[in-house]
Amino acid sequence: MRRIAAALAVALTLITIGPRADASQTAPGFSTAYQRIPGAGGIEIGAVVLTPTGQGDGPFPLVVMPSSWGVPNVEYVGQGAKLATAGFQVISYSSRGFWDTGGGIDIAGPPTVADVSEVIDWADQHTPADTSRVAAVGISYGAGTSLLAAAKDSRIKAVGALSGWAELIRSLNPNETVALQAVAGLLALGNVTGRPGPEMASLQTKFVTGDFDGAIAEAKQLSPVRSAATVVDQINANRPAVFLANAFEDSIFPPTQYTDFFTRLTGPKRLLLAHGDHATPETSGAIGLPNETWDELADWLRHYLTGAENGADTEAPVQLKSQRGVWRGYSSWAAVGQARTSYLTKAGALQGNESTGWSRSIAAGVPTIADSGVALVSGALQGLLSIPTGVATPLVSRTFAGVWTGPALGQAAVVSGAPEVHVTVKPSAASTSLFAYLYDVDALGVGSLISHKPYTLRGATPGKAVAVDLRMEATSWEVPAGHRLVLVIDTVDPRYLGRSVVGSTVTFSSPAGDPSWISVPMNV
Repeated sequence: MRRIAAALAVALTLITIGPRADASQTAPGFSTAYQRIPGAGGIEIGAVVLTPTGQGDGPFPLVVMPSSWGVPNVEYVGQGAKLATAGFQVISYSSRGFWDTGGGIDIAGPPTVADVSEVIDWADQHTPADTSRVAAVGISYGAGTSLLAAAKDSRIKAVGALSGWAELIRSLNPNETVALQAVAGLLALGNVTGRPGPEMASLQTKFVTGDFDGAIAEAKQLSPVRSAATVVDQINANRPAVFLANAFEDSIFPPTQYTDFFTRLTGPKRLLLAHGDHATPETSGAIGLPNETWDELADWLRHYLTGAENGADTEAPVQLKSQRGVWRGYSSWAAVGQARTSYLTKAGALQGNESTGWSRSIAAGVPTIADSGVALVSGALQGLLSIPTGVATPLVSRTFAGVWTGPALGQAAVVSGAPEVHVTVKPSAASTSLFAYLYDVDALGVGSLISHKPYTLRGATPGKAVAVDLRMEATSWEVPAGHRLVLVIDTVDPRYLGRSVVGSTVTFSSPAGDPSWISVPMNV
C-alpha cells in the first residue's frame, strides 16, 4: 500500500506542475491544485481542483467528479483540463475509502453520496464556483454516486453517469445469478486500492467463505438505498438533465437496467449505448483523448449549465451505435426496434408459426462451447477491435444445450433493443441455471454473440414445469443478408456463479396455449 500511495503522490505532483496558466494571462487556461476537502463525518477527501484562468473572475459552473471504484482522483484530469479551459470549475476527487480519501468503502452508501454535497459546499467557499449551476459527473462507481447525489442535492442541475448502475443488485446478481467474475474482481480491486468499510467487509467475508446465499441476502438489503432507481422520483422532482452512457457488453453494469431507468426519467435526458465492456467507450476521454461520449457530454453540460444554444437539447434522446460503427437515433427506448416473434420447435428451428405439444431434454451442469466470454476482456475486444465472442454453432453439443436456428435473412436487418425469450422448462433438480445466447450466424455456422442473459431457478420443485421469461441485454447489431439468428440455451457459463447440478436434466417444452418463443426487436 505504501508503494501505491507513493505512486499517487508522484502522479499528483506531475499534475500540479503540469499545464497551468496564470490568472493574468488572456488566453483561456486553468490552474491546478491538490486539496484536502472535509467530507461527511469529518473525513478528508483528496481532490484535484482545476480553476479556469484568463476567463474573468467567474463565477464558473461547477463540475464535481467522484472517482471510479479503485481509481484515484487523477482519473478525470485530462477531461477536467478541457472543461476548465472551457470555463468550468472542476473538482476531481478520490471516492471515500479509496487512495488518499479517508473513511471506509461503503459501496456508495449515504456517506459517500453526502461527500458530493460536501465538495460542493467547499467549492462555494474556496473557489470561484457558481454552486447554483452544478454537474455531478463520473464513470462506473462515480456514475452511481452522481445519480444518487442528484436525488439528494437540488443544486445539481446536470448529471453525466457513464458506465454506471441504476439498480445495484440487478446488475451484479441478474435473475438470481451472481456475476462471479465481476464481483470477485471488484472485491479484489477494492482491497488493493482502498479500505473496506463494515458493509464491504461483511459481504466479502461471506463471499470468500462460500456463503453465497448469505452474501446475496445481505446485498439485497444494501441495494435499495444504493440504487438510483429507488430514488428516481426524487431525481425527477429535482429535474437535473441526466446524460447516461453505457456499453452493450458491460460485464459489471449491463445496459438493460440503465434503459429501464432512462425510461422512468421525466426531465431532460439522453442515452448513449455503444459496443464494448465496462467503461471502455469512455476511458480514453477521461484522460483527455478524443472521445465521442465525452464530446457529447461536454455539449450537454454547456447547454444545461451555461445556456449555450448548441443543439444538445434537440438531438434524438436515444443514440445507439452498432458493431459496425453506425450511430442511429431514436425518439424513445420503446421506438428502437419492432418486435418480431419466432417460435421454438422440437426439431431445433425458429419459425413464424406456433409450435406446441413437444418436449426435449438436455443434461445439466456440463458446459458447452457457447458462453458469454471473459468479463472485462471479451466485451473490450468487441468494442475496441470488433472481435466478437464467437462460437461454431454446429459444434455446440445438443446433449447439453438447446439450439434453435432461424431462416436465412432475405435482407440485412438491425437488431435494436433487448430480445426476449419465453420458454417452459422442467428441471430435475431444485436449483438450475440457464444461460441464453443469441447469435448472428454466417453460412459456415460461425456465430457472433449478439446478446445473452442468465436465469437461475432456485427452490424449484423437481419434475414440475415452470414458464421462464427472460429479457436479454440490449444491443444494436447489424445482421447481413443471408445470415441466421440462432438461440442457444445451456446450463453453465464461467462468468457466473451457476447453480446447475451435474447429473440433473432440464426439459424444454412448448405446451398448448403457451408456446415457447423468442422476440427480437429488429429494423429492416
